[in-house]
Amino acid sequence: MPAAAGQMKPQSDHDILAALNTDYINALQHSYVRRFDEILGPEFYCSNPDGSLLGRAAFLTQTAKPAAITGLRAEDVLIRIMGGTAIIHARTAYTKPDGTQGGGRYTDVWMRQDGRWLAVSAHVTRL
Repeated sequence: MPAAAGQMKPQSDHDILAALNTDYINALQHSYVRRFDEILGPEFYCSNPDGSLLGRAAFLTQTAKPAAITGLRAEDVLIRIMGGTAIIHARTAYTKPDGTQGGGRYTDVWMRQDGRWLAVSAHVTRL
């Protein structure tokens, strides 16, 4: 066995959730419905900035449409893990179609199901 392989540590839940958070943001920006299909739990719901509440299927339909914004990124990410549940809070920053800067906040709830972390809830606001 190579020396490096013996020194590899298993990924922590925090590291896994940080990577999933990045995947989620990238999937939103680039309409990666396939990735959302992999990381959303069957009971997923999203509260949108316009006040609408979308179930999993409607959210996948919404995210299949090309995003009007560009440069979406998460900032000030806070990951809190409580047993088999995790809550991720963060700010977003992006460029609007007219070239002005936009931003908001989100809170995502993740649950460990069958050994995997899956998003079960999202709440999005815009400033």
